[in-house]
Amino acid sequence: MFKSIVVGSDGSHTSSLAVQRAAELAKTCDAQLHIVNVCKPTSTAMAAPEAMAMAALSHVGEDAQKQVAQDLEHAASVATREGVRVETHGRIGDPASVILQLAEDTSADLIIVGNRGMKGARRILGSVPNAIAHRADCAVMIVPTF
Repeated sequence: MFKSIVVGSDGSHTSSLAVQRAAELAKTCDAQLHIVNVCKPTSTAMAAPEAMAMAALSHVGEDAQKQVAQDLEHAASVATREGVRVETHGRIGDPASVILQLAEDTSADLIIVGNRGMKGARRILGSVPNAIAHRADCAVMIVPTF
């Protein structure tokens, strides 16, 4: 079964549904849950490595740091209510690339993302869930969030 699960969360209601599903599965499997919130880089942060620690979020401004911290805190609370072991990760970079790198770094067996952005032209142009589904080295679950 799964021992390490990575779930992407951007603080939206739809990503909360993906976190809830990830927490339920992590509980069932007694897996470690890694929740990641990724900020897209600003022009000054572009030169920074994609998988930066939360401290490096200073490149995106104080308001963005606070929002990421709040979003991660909320997502973690959803998972801890399920009795799941949770680790949160605030990162800067391309969301799909950062989620994939975190999955590799944590030896994740599963990546869970919401399907938001999987319709119409965005699906063809490469939404986050689509990019992850095509590039992941582990299982991927795309949760319906509508």
